[in-house]
Amino acid sequence: MTPSVQLSIVVPTFNEAANLSVLVERIGVAMGDVNWEVIFVDDDSPDGTAAEARRLGRENGRVRCLQRIDRRGLSSACIEGMLASSAPCIAVMDADLQHDERLLPTMYDTLTNEDLDVVVGSRHVAGGDAEAFSDDRARKSELATRLSRMVVPEELLDPMSGFFMIRREAFEACMRNLSGIGFKILMDLFASAPQPLRFRELPYSFGERHAGESKLDNQAIWDYGMLLLDKLVGRWVPVRFVAFIAVGGIGVFVHMAMLAGLYQALDYGFVTAQVWATLVAMTVNFVINNLITYRDLQLKGWDWLKGWISFVLACSVGAVANVGVAGYLFAGDTGWFLAGLAGIVVGAVWNYAITQLYTWRAAS
Repeated sequence: MTPSVQLSIVVPTFNEAANLSVLVERIGVAMGDVNWEVIFVDDDSPDGTAAEARRLGRENGRVRCLQRIDRRGLSSACIEGMLASSAPCIAVMDADLQHDERLLPTMYDTLTNEDLDVVVGSRHVAGGDAEAFSDDRARKSELATRLSRMVVPEELLDPMSGFFMIRREAFEACMRNLSGIGFKILMDLFASAPQPLRFRELPYSFGERHAGESKLDNQAIWDYGMLLLDKLVGRWVPVRFVAFIAVGGIGVFVHMAMLAGLYQALDYGFVTAQVWATLVAMTVNFVINNLITYRDLQLKGWDWLKGWISFVLACSVGAVANVGVAGYLFAGDTGWFLAGLAGIVVGAVWNYAITQLYTWRAAS
């Protein structure tokens, strides 16, 4: 029995309203007799992308829309779209028209007629190219590809590709191990597979963006690093904790600088100086963690203020422990620097655990 939908094409979107109708039309021309659907997964774009996807869906029953509220991330959007599909084959591609939709039928035929799990649209096999890349983006892509070798096979020439097709059973074997961090879902799939994925790469030429703006920024680079780290150590240590501690290193500098200034330069009492240094460091950590570590749950406007209050209140036990331990050690003739550092270590563990429960997770 032929399934009602043979291929689901998952397209993550953010501010891509101007591209959707063109993409749907091009896919329709390319796919011929294959029963396909396109699932736009939109992260609540302010330009009305979700509304445009629904408008297209009213005109064309092959178009579906998943709108996510207060969540961001290309990989996690792809995962949700793939989970929402019932088709035996699932493709992932971008909405910016840089991926050549004319390759989709060949990808589908290759995947369904050969003993494969994944077919990758590749810029790096013979016949493919990425000439549309700027020199800067090409360098970043090359470096990212080299780093990916820590978690994906060297035989996969284009692990950075965002254009691929996968069998449902292969996705389902991977899905509970996926990190869902950042924007490189193909790399995540290969690194999460319980058995090596059987794959083939097909060449295509990476095109020019049709409308909108590229989402590749410094945050995307950070997310890529977090994905690599999660694949390497995530089974033992939560990657958010690693990021939280990394950001905490900035807080340590702020804390110790504040403590030195108040205690040594302004002659505050040590405990008073430690209290102020703790509060300032907590605020700095909250701001940076909200921008980076918890970007997908980022708090804004009044939620930012409530989040800051929640963060301070939730960390009160850690702050008391911080000040108490530091004060006790200082009173026992431990130097001010070591006493302050010991307080930070005690507080850091509390801060991570409690804010996971009461600040950002509550917002999700």
